[in-house]
Amino acid sequence: MKQLKDIWALVLMLLLSLALVGCNSSAGTDDEPAEDGDAAEETEATSGGQLVFGRGGDSTSLDPAITTEGEAFKVTKNIYETLIEFGDQDTEIHPGLATEWETSEDGLTHTLKLREGVKFHDGTDFNAEAVVFNFERWKAGNAEQFYYYNSQFGDKIDSVTAVDEYTVEFKLNTPIAPFYKNLAMSPFGIASPAAIEEFGEDFFKNPVGTGPFKFKEWKENDYITIVKNEEYWQEGLPKLDEVIFRVIPENSARLNALASGEVDLIDGVNFSDKGTIDSNPDLQVFERPSLNIGYLGLTSTRGPLKEKLVRQALNHAVDKQQIIDAFYAGAAEPAINPMPPVVAGYNPDVADYEYDPEKAKELLAEAGYPDGFEMELWAMPVPRPYMPEGQKVAEALQKMFEEVGVKAKIVTYEWATYLEKANAGEADTFLLGWTGDNGDADNFLYVLLDQDSIGSNNYSQYQNAEVHELLLKAQASSDQAEREELYKQAQVIIKDDAPWIPLVHSTPLLAGSAKISNFLAHPTGSDFLANVEIQQ
Repeated sequence: MKQLKDIWALVLMLLLSLALVGCNSSAGTDDEPAEDGDAAEETEATSGGQLVFGRGGDSTSLDPAITTEGEAFKVTKNIYETLIEFGDQDTEIHPGLATEWETSEDGLTHTLKLREGVKFHDGTDFNAEAVVFNFERWKAGNAEQFYYYNSQFGDKIDSVTAVDEYTVEFKLNTPIAPFYKNLAMSPFGIASPAAIEEFGEDFFKNPVGTGPFKFKEWKENDYITIVKNEEYWQEGLPKLDEVIFRVIPENSARLNALASGEVDLIDGVNFSDKGTIDSNPDLQVFERPSLNIGYLGLTSTRGPLKEKLVRQALNHAVDKQQIIDAFYAGAAEPAINPMPPVVAGYNPDVADYEYDPEKAKELLAEAGYPDGFEMELWAMPVPRPYMPEGQKVAEALQKMFEEVGVKAKIVTYEWATYLEKANAGEADTFLLGWTGDNGDADNFLYVLLDQDSIGSNNYSQYQNAEVHELLLKAQASSDQAEREELYKQAQVIIKDDAPWIPLVHSTPLLAGSAKISNFLAHPTGSDFLANVEIQQ
């Protein structure tokens, strides 16, 4: 097809040469465009080019297995691939590095056939031994190092075996209902064993996967560059030659950079800026399908927050609608449970704590704090999809708590430090959130609030034996109706224990140049950029 286009372009040049009209080749040559704007045809999106993605914070790691934060996955999703993949804008499962799979009747054995002819970016072969290597690495590491492996699989995987070069078998100690959805999550991108052995502890900044883009450069707190994988197994992909993820902390500065053409795509858009973007013909808005929760964590092992009545009082002190009106421009709904209503197993019968400052004061007095108390309130230093203006939300909460006698001192840290210290239980209260990784209730309730997840994603240090039993039973059940009922029961108990103040479920906004096409924002926050094109 390219040769035909080149021949046709040559014929046109010969016919039109007397008219001195410059001719642009649709096959992507470097011919000079026509200077006469009236004569030049409208440029169409073509393969190639550079996309600059402006974001609020830097990645903490480019080894997806050792992190839990979205800024890392934003990049690694395009460097690594998983055995199972999600749909373009949903969490339905599809073939990835595995082309087919089957499960034994007892749910304890999963056999996956792998895609042949795939190579890692370093030229080594992707095969069953590589899959085994990755899973053995994650299993051998400690819970603090491999957060997601511990929370999604833990000791539930007995063995992973290479049956032959392109067949791998997983044997489980107990059934895992969302097993295949877990495999599709970004943290389980398959990495090159040779690269892991070569770089050792520095692998997190020298990533090597099988994905559409290869790692080129990382200048911390500035930019990360990935480039086209010329040997990618999916023919014709990626369309772009290069993607640069550039750090621009301030939302307004990021939008200004987009408007001026310094960047092509941004996330963390203030909801109040949507109208301005919509009115600019050179820009466009992208809505990310909502699969998130923004919350204020109440660390249940610290001071007055050890008391359930205190945690319930703080819940009564918060006017969620006021926060939504002030910072989300209506593009959010008040959160009641620790997971969004779109997830199967959500309990719509759980009643929220009404905004009632007087009730909050009564509960504080009953708990032994009639004059309130002092605490720290940690504000996120970076915009996130569920909370684009963390500092301002913290200030609003500070005023609400002050009305019931609780003095909250706002504290913040650099993003990686914030996560590390909050994870260690050092915060009294902390703003955080979660974008679902696989669309399953297990990924919210078990991962964020089960006692097994303390030290990984359960930052509030919450423990309840009854909740634990319900979540483990739901995780092992193959009966979806039973699973949903168990999750509903767990949400009732969690609501009463109040380890969080669930704040919002948002519909996150991104914005980009009108020259961008084929960008699909994924609900998990991990956007696949191989299909994206940009006008040249």
